[in-house]
Amino acid sequence: MDSTEFRKAAHTAIDESKLYIVQDSHTCSSKTADTVIDYYDTIQDRRVVSNVEPGYLRKLLPSGPPEQGEKWNDIQNDIETKIVPGLTHWCARVQRTIPDSQANRHQGSPQISWPSFLHPPRIPRYWGKSPAFNWLCSPAVTELETIVLDWLARILALPSCFLSGGEGGGVIQGSASETVVTVMIAARERYLKQACGDLTGDAREERKAFISSRLVALSSEEAHSATAKAAQILGVRYRSVPTSMEDDLALTGRMMRLALEDCERDGLEPFYLTTTMGTTATCATDRFEEIKEVAQSYSELWIHVDAAYAGAALVCEEYQHIAQTFDSFDSFNMNMHKWLLTNFDASCLFIKRRTHLTSALSITPSYLRNDFSDSGLVTDYRDWQIPLGRRFRSLKIWFVLRTYGVAGLKAHIRNHLRLGDMFHSLIRSRPDLFRVFTPPAFALTVFTIVPLQDEGAAKSRNEGVTETAVNEGLMSDDVLPCDENGSHDIANALTKAVYESINAAGEIFLTSSVVKGVYTIRVVSANPKADEQHLRRAFEILVQTAESRRKNIGTGSCEPKVNGFFGGGGH
Repeated sequence: MDSTEFRKAAHTAIDESKLYIVQDSHTCSSKTADTVIDYYDTIQDRRVVSNVEPGYLRKLLPSGPPEQGEKWNDIQNDIETKIVPGLTHWCARVQRTIPDSQANRHQGSPQISWPSFLHPPRIPRYWGKSPAFNWLCSPAVTELETIVLDWLARILALPSCFLSGGEGGGVIQGSASETVVTVMIAARERYLKQACGDLTGDAREERKAFISSRLVALSSEEAHSATAKAAQILGVRYRSVPTSMEDDLALTGRMMRLALEDCERDGLEPFYLTTTMGTTATCATDRFEEIKEVAQSYSELWIHVDAAYAGAALVCEEYQHIAQTFDSFDSFNMNMHKWLLTNFDASCLFIKRRTHLTSALSITPSYLRNDFSDSGLVTDYRDWQIPLGRRFRSLKIWFVLRTYGVAGLKAHIRNHLRLGDMFHSLIRSRPDLFRVFTPPAFALTVFTIVPLQDEGAAKSRNEGVTETAVNEGLMSDDVLPCDENGSHDIANALTKAVYESINAAGEIFLTSSVVKGVYTIRVVSANPKADEQHLRRAFEILVQTAESRRKNIGTGSCEPKVNGFFGGGGH
């Protein structure tokens, strides 16, 4: 495939995919494809290694994103004038002949061809074809990441300790699960360093081995499984902290303290805790004020805030009070690719003290050394993550922040919160069919299907439920009623049958969860193209399926068909 064939294929892909949800998206995407072709066809005429000085880009860009969105032409012009001068052109055909240009001889030059540019989302990311493991690989890749994550931290009202101007800073990871592994490594190394003190040689190694055998990581039982998996990867113990419906399924200070005391009583040493803003199953928010208070007695405990999905709501002032306590914690993560108009992957990790990451993850062999890194004046993000190489992911975040502006991001989140409230009201309008398990939290509604024999009681209960504060993980006081035998078997079987029947039909896709022994259906619509009409149609499908399936419960016709998107998930 040559550039002429690629031009035709790229424009066809643009016409077919329609993935860009911006004004005049076809013109924007087509121009991007043409720019890719012009760049790749003339790359031999460009200087291979950038000659900019450290900090060049911050002098050229504003201190924050625009309040209102900007036009694509203005953004694209800045790419050529501000970004490209800071790139090392790894695709240049002369690159291999230039010695000591930071091209790892064993790695070779990045392999790029016209067909590879056509991968989803179909618009080529040609500017990002640098492994970017250190500043010199492409100064613009590193510097734009630092800048846009500072922008994002301010938009989310994170404490200033997470900004790059102090001891902290941000870094883009692949996923929230990857982030948990990364910060758990930093937590372990920090704990072992403190525990070993001034010991050296064999005495230090023996002490490290002894302490490592006693380490335990914790999270609430409602936290994502990423913490348990990270502990498994690191070879340390894991314990979950119980939650209760009375505490809104949130991790409380009291339960945290009890769990820590239990660990110590068992001869274990807790070194890491995941807290959550928006748990996976119900979007519950942990009691950060209480956790902060307990943490004062456990200064060696690394506390991470997992806000993979719900953290996006911090762009809105009405949620920013949640972040006020985060200066007492060590790290915070949110995924722009979940709810903030950015394609996967864009998991944004903020660290209060970056030296904890770099001291745990930095290894510098001779082939990675260079004068800029040795000077200490630049950031090498390879020391902030597990992999060596990395992509130019900050570019798409820069595009999103500038295209939508701060006002556009707020409007996007508030629209989904409104849709979540609307869907919750629809579910509440049919108490004979549906039982709300948790009120809407961050646009998520969690509910079960009411069996026929419970219909009358469900109506009276729903009529008596006090309207709770929505969108912050607060839930009703009572729980789904039990069957005569004290279990939820009938309601669980019915809810599962409805869920799997709907997913098998394929018009919409739901997700489910089991919370406190109750099988639930989860509905959230954080898709930019979803609107009220889509959610009303989803409700119609739920009503039709629930009415049909619950007549058959117990007759043998409720057998699940498939494993089961109006649901949230992933990490």
